[in-house]
Amino acid sequence: MKIFWKIALGILLLVSMVGAFLPVSPQSITGGPVNSADVAWMLTATALVLLMTPGLSFFYGGMVSSKNIISTMLQSFVAMGVISVLWIVVGFSLAFGNDIGGIIGNPFTFFMFRNVGVNTDPQLAPTIPLMLFALFQLKFAIITPALITGSFAGRIKFSSYLIFMVLFSIFIYAPLAHMTWHPDGFLRKMGVLDFAGGTVVHISAGLAALAGAITLGRRKSHIEGETHEPANIPYVLLGTGLLWFGWFGFNAGSALAANGIAVLAFANTNTASAAAAIAWIILDVIRGKKPSALGASVGAVVGLVAITPAAGYVDVGASIFIGTVASMVSNFAVSWKSKSTLDDTLDVFPCHGIGGIVGMILTAVFAQKVGLIFGHPDLLYIQLIGLLIVSTYTFGGSFLLYKITDMISPLRVDEDQEIIGLDISQHGESFGNVYISNADALEKKIQEILVENN
Repeated sequence: MKIFWKIALGILLLVSMVGAFLPVSPQSITGGPVNSADVAWMLTATALVLLMTPGLSFFYGGMVSSKNIISTMLQSFVAMGVISVLWIVVGFSLAFGNDIGGIIGNPFTFFMFRNVGVNTDPQLAPTIPLMLFALFQLKFAIITPALITGSFAGRIKFSSYLIFMVLFSIFIYAPLAHMTWHPDGFLRKMGVLDFAGGTVVHISAGLAALAGAITLGRRKSHIEGETHEPANIPYVLLGTGLLWFGWFGFNAGSALAANGIAVLAFANTNTASAAAAIAWIILDVIRGKKPSALGASVGAVVGLVAITPAAGYVDVGASIFIGTVASMVSNFAVSWKSKSTLDDTLDVFPCHGIGGIVGMILTAVFAQKVGLIFGHPDLLYIQLIGLLIVSTYTFGGSFLLYKITDMISPLRVDEDQEIIGLDISQHGESFGNVYISNADALEKKIQEILVENN
């Protein structure tokens, strides 16, 4: 185990030295003048999107068992560190560097943020500094692997998760971002519409989560049919609020300007989430359940997911339909999953994966002037082909990356560690304010807990 951390430190030190001593070339491409209003809005939107990741940590942390709260929350927080450095080194270049075959960017175009400065770029950032555009896109790259963690909460080794996160960001997220959002990207040229990440972020995270749940297998408690009780519902509500708030930057910021499209995306984001939360509660009551805070929170997030690909393309009225339908479909998907042997701990695939798929399809139906209801069926065909390509690539690629990660470092914790929880076994901490930094003391504590459980 120490070998892994020594290698990780060595890589970080190497990157640090390269960053410190690599000659920085001036930004070689410049566009028009900087628009101060756009800069102000995009700085705000970038900060809002970053807030979504701590929000996600509370959302997920409140839904897991009490023995896995800290480990689950940390999996989101650590993404802010790992992906931020990776994005500077090569991630942004792979996603938005000079096109290679419509699939990936040249890793040397913006290596270590070379050529990324405060000037505008005619293709990527016509009215804001390219560096601001890069930082805005970084926040999307951060939250995507964090979303996946809900599917294998309570059973993955922390070191193995770090390896998978890096591999996923390089080989899955960056190519999808390039294909969908780069002007020369394959999917963008094909005509696929994804305003703010329904495909790149949510469908990819949902399919990777499905692959992860299958690869890691079922938890012991899941096999034994134990009832899962969320640890802290107020945490879920807090996380939902932070996600809802941050999502305004996620969607409205994707206009890349302080303009009418940003306002439309803002309105659609709020409306779809509101409709989805109500729909989830109503459907739960109709099916014999109580109207719960957990249900309202999950429904609201599903609405946010579903409107993401359509946010700047549809009318506000359509956002009510999108939020309502996505919420109902995901609700039924969660119910189906609960009756199956699939152990997707926090329903990432039924909510983010299915929600993103519904949103992508309904974008083709309601997109202004080019959607199905406007007499243009071609977009629906394009979206479905794009969905097939993205789903196949993400699920197959993620499944392969899990296998590769497992060969480097076993993915799953030992059964004893799973029983006592990852908070203690992986991090020497617990929600009850236990903190253990010494390895021998940690092993003694683990044995005490195991004895108590037996």
